[in-house]
Amino acid sequence: MASTVLLLIMAVAIHGGSDWSFASDTISANSPISGDRTVVSRGGKFELGFFSPAGGGGSNYYVGIWYKKVVSQRTPVWVANRAAPVADPASSRLAVAADGNLVLTNEAGKLVWSSNVSSASGSTAAALAVILDTGNLVLRREISGEVLWQSVEHPTDTWLPGVRLGMNKITGEITGEVQALVSWKNAGDPAPGMFTLGIDPNGSSQYFTKWNRTVTFWSSGEWKDGVFAGVPEMISHDKYDFEFVSDANANYFTYSLQDPTVISRLVLDVSGQVRQIMWAPSADEWMIIWTEPHRLCDVYAVCGAFGVCNGRSEPYCSCPAGFRPSSAGDWELGDHSHGCRRNNPPRCDGGGVNSSSVHGDGNGGDAFLPAPGVSLPRNSSSSPASSARDCELACLRSCNCTAYSYDSRCSLWYGGLLNLEDTGGAIDDLLYLRVSDMDVPSSKGRNRTVAFASTAAVASILALSIIVFVAAASEGGNLVAFKYGDVRRATKNFSEKIGGGSFGSVYKGTLPGGGVAIAVKKLEGRLCVGEKQFRNEVRTIGVIQHVNLVRLRGFSSRGGDRLLVYDHMPNGSLDKVLFGGSPALSWRARFQIALGAARGLLYLHEGCRDCIIHCDIKPENILLDKDLVPKVADFGLAKLLARDFSRVLTTVRGTIGYLAPEWISGVPITVKADVYSYGMVLLEIVSGRRNARCWPATEQDPSLSGYFPLVAARKVSRGEALDGLPDERLRGDADLRELERACRVACWCVQDDEVRRPTMEQVAQALEGVVALDVPPVPTSLQALGEGSAFLMGARTSAYIGDFSRYHLQDSS
Repeated sequence: MASTVLLLIMAVAIHGGSDWSFASDTISANSPISGDRTVVSRGGKFELGFFSPAGGGGSNYYVGIWYKKVVSQRTPVWVANRAAPVADPASSRLAVAADGNLVLTNEAGKLVWSSNVSSASGSTAAALAVILDTGNLVLRREISGEVLWQSVEHPTDTWLPGVRLGMNKITGEITGEVQALVSWKNAGDPAPGMFTLGIDPNGSSQYFTKWNRTVTFWSSGEWKDGVFAGVPEMISHDKYDFEFVSDANANYFTYSLQDPTVISRLVLDVSGQVRQIMWAPSADEWMIIWTEPHRLCDVYAVCGAFGVCNGRSEPYCSCPAGFRPSSAGDWELGDHSHGCRRNNPPRCDGGGVNSSSVHGDGNGGDAFLPAPGVSLPRNSSSSPASSARDCELACLRSCNCTAYSYDSRCSLWYGGLLNLEDTGGAIDDLLYLRVSDMDVPSSKGRNRTVAFASTAAVASILALSIIVFVAAASEGGNLVAFKYGDVRRATKNFSEKIGGGSFGSVYKGTLPGGGVAIAVKKLEGRLCVGEKQFRNEVRTIGVIQHVNLVRLRGFSSRGGDRLLVYDHMPNGSLDKVLFGGSPALSWRARFQIALGAARGLLYLHEGCRDCIIHCDIKPENILLDKDLVPKVADFGLAKLLARDFSRVLTTVRGTIGYLAPEWISGVPITVKADVYSYGMVLLEIVSGRRNARCWPATEQDPSLSGYFPLVAARKVSRGEALDGLPDERLRGDADLRELERACRVACWCVQDDEVRRPTMEQVAQALEGVVALDVPPVPTSLQALGEGSAFLMGARTSAYIGDFSRYHLQDSS
């Protein structure tokens, strides 16, 4: 025994005690942090030490706190010296100084960061810094335990559970419980970025996200009935407990997790979005629970000056033709605040227009490049120009004019353009950006981009451009305000009814002059809006175009009559060819229809200027063109009714058999309600029969008897063979890999908890085979529906199941 103790003492002497101090959770004057040494919280949840951010190049080091357990990716939740990195952690030190402050000195012995507690110098009592299992670093007196400083009162970009974020009413300052979150500069640099999140300094319960600490672009809304008005997702997340406190001393908000094993955090991302994130151990990655603003392109100046935002894909920022990133390195790491700059600076004489400034002949003057599909910036100035040419010249006469657009009126913009967005072609007005003449094509045959110039040498190019543009407009079509009488004649007085639904009847017609077949929806009863408002809103819908959305050609309004004119789909709706068609749809056609419908919904959810929740996804609202390309229909009605969104959220809308549980329970509806409905449709695409109908038992596979969604979910969860699930009319002719993807996707889509359902982007990627999905659990609601048993979801009662069953176990055909 004595020899063992002696060996341990020798080991400590040889290694300087480093192995023993590594297990400590405490920093003191005699036990600093340096090099690779870290301190770990007593329960092993958090670790503090020096780190170099991923993507930062490895030359800058910071003192930070990150998750120690479970989370495989090093994820800093707090950084001390975020604006003052050190170069050599081995010779830098984090220690408790003689005055009681926690200080960081660099390799040269220079102070680069301090807890800066002024009261600490008033006492000679020793202090300690302890890392806790909450992720909080606490500086306190060694004997009395008096807290001098704590990291949660000085957060960086991350808001951990249990932390209070608000405002001290007595001092009026925003500190710790009080200080705003500040985004990282980019993924490799924790220096303070352009975005902040903090409570309203005027004393209300709202939280604001700001750009450059000046421009507010998102608000949480006031705290009411346990949620923030602008974050309705909160009500559906029963894994969290939320609390807002307002008393004489402070206003603050805090949240906690009901399950202590769950790891979750709220972060202000470098993109400017607020994101609630949860660690998914099965996927070994962070999963986004919700984001605000929902649309990335709603973040103010998210792509900087002249940067174009595309919220539908990665990378989400790009530069228009003739421009490049102002800081390529920052751009690659997600910091787009510097925006884009011209490839070659324009040359302006500050006065009148000379020949080189307008000709686009490569002689160093200024010219214009079109930015097709890019939204027009706000805050334009008007010019009395009466033609596009005059508008162009008006912009050229001012060196500060950077862009123009002409559509019966001349709009000019000055300085750097912010908040440009790629609309995916859903815009008619064309924006022209001022660039150097070196960046436009010339008559000399240089290899450049398409230009807009005015000399005789390129007049033919301009004419051709106009012809192509007009042809495209004719092909893509501007929204037409039809006369009511013309539509009535086109439909032969609404004589051929081809469909109908909760919002009205659909009639077939033919446009005069070209014989183009149309489908006219006559809105009935539920859309009582004024004519001007109806026209404005329909025009908004008209610019929403996608290959998997039915095209709106125009509209008509007269008195109380409201008509929507669509392209006619010769193959009708999916329900007709899926449930009663002969011959049966092939598996290849079914899978492509499922994938196309997913892409259409993805565009509605994430590709439009405003997120559109369809609210009634079912086979009847998926139309098929002559090539069986699917077109999601009636999405425009969802947008029209979204004007009174609170009423939409509290009133059951949709169709029996496709309603998500939240419709019945009365919680706010999100895009995940569409995901649920899509999952139910996908199961019907696989089986070729309505979900509401029970399957008969077969001698080959008795397990196929019962409610099909439950049958499919059980087979998928057990890893059983799925070859018996497809429509028997296919006679086994189905791609088994695609079948497995479709069934897994469908079963994830119909999960009870909307948080567990994938986004439509994840749905499309999974169907394409880009991402793999884990085996989904069997939803409790499907078991109840299939077995006729009552169950509870959160605080819901069996009465809820009675309602849910009533909406699902009926034959919706």
